[in-house]
Formats: sequence, C-alpha cells, structure tokens
Amino acid sequence: MDDLTAHKSLTALTYERIRSAIVTARYRPGEKLRIDSLKKEFDASIGAVREALARLTSEGLVTAEPQKGFMASLISRKDLTDLTDARVVIEQICLESSIENGDIAWEGRVLSVTHQLTRLDAVDDTAKGRATEWHRCHGQFHDELTSACTNDWWLKLRRQLYVQSERYRRLSGPFGDFDRDIDAEHRAIADAVLKRDTEKAKELMESHLRLTTEILLRSEIPFSAPLAAAYA
Repeated sequence: MDDLTAHKSLTALTYERIRSAIVTARYRPGEKLRIDSLKKEFDASIGAVREALARLTSEGLVTAEPQKGFMASLISRKDLTDLTDARVVIEQICLESSIENGDIAWEGRVLSVTHQLTRLDAVDDTAKGRATEWHRCHGQFHDELTSACTNDWWLKLRRQLYVQSERYRRLSGPFGDFDRDIDAEHRAIADAVLKRDTEKAKELMESHLRLTTEILLRSEIPFSAPLAAAYA
C-alpha cells in the first residue's frame, strides 16, 4: 500500500469512527470536538482528523465555528421536522423504484432481513448487545427495501437523510413508554413491498417515519429550542 492509499484509508476510517460516535450519541449535540483529543482517541493523524471533520461539516453532523473550532452540531425540532419531510419524499421515490425494479433475489433479501428484525426484542437499556444488533438490523431493513432503486443519487440522498434521522433516534433512547408496535409496522411495510403494492407501501412508510418523529418531538432529546417553538 503506497503512502497516498494509506492516507486515504486512514482518513476514511477516522471519518467513519467519528461519524459513528456522533450518530450513536457518544458525542452530544454542542460537544466540542478537539482535534488533539480525537487524534489520540482514534489513533489517527491530525490531517486525517481534519479531513474527517471537514467532510462531517459538509454533511451537517459537525459545525465549524470561527476561532472556536469544531463541535457536534446542535439539533432542533424544526430541523427534525424538515428532515422528516425531506426523508418521506426521498424514501418514497426510492421505494417506488425499488418495487418496480426489484427481482426475486431482492425479495429474498427483504424477507430475510424482515424476519431477523422482527425476531429481535424491542430495544432495552438493560441489553446493550441486543440493542446494538437491533439498530444494525433496523438500518439494514430500510436499506434493503430501497436497494433495488436504479438511481444512485436518490440512494445517496436517502442514506444521508437516514444517518441524520438515526442521530435523533439514538439520542432519544428506547421508545418503551409509547404505545407502539414497531414490529407490526415493519412487517406491514415489507408485506406491501413484496406484494408490489406501491401506493400502500409508500403510505405505510410515511406513517412509520412521521410517527417516529412525533414521538421524538415529545421525548427528552436535548433540543436547542422549546417544544412550543415547533408548533408556533
């Protein structure tokens, strides 16, 4: 491996690690991201850390403040609401294309990941390993539903919006206090997809995403604006 390839690999790895730490709420909204500390924590070069932070800044997960450095981006109810509106549109576009173009192998992957997801218990603070597996499988479920979409740009946008949404979900903790059968929601979406019922699948996906947002808006997430502002 030459020096340039090694540098690119280290930068990509550093980027993935810092992004994961932000998305999984290890770094809280507004928390300072000090380059020297990140360099030591992730055993990376200063250059790799700077490049990773620059990329994360362009994606909205990190904020660069003049004379102050970097911090994990703040969150707000308006941002979550706008994010959900955008995600609903993109998810539906990708879902429609995937249903139209998916083959039998794609159907098999959807069936497999749906089975895995519905077999896992609800996220529980007392079972961290189980929760980690649920989050991984949940992401795979949403990825697989849209994986047969033929437009790579739509898929890139969908993935970016999913990562932003995942940050809000991870900050909220489990949804145990809410009357919701999320497994039933996932099964219903998968069933409509496999039946090639595009309109039903899109309707269920929108309902699924908006219900999550409604719960998050009333959760204990450290939003940067009061609840009333979201409905003003």
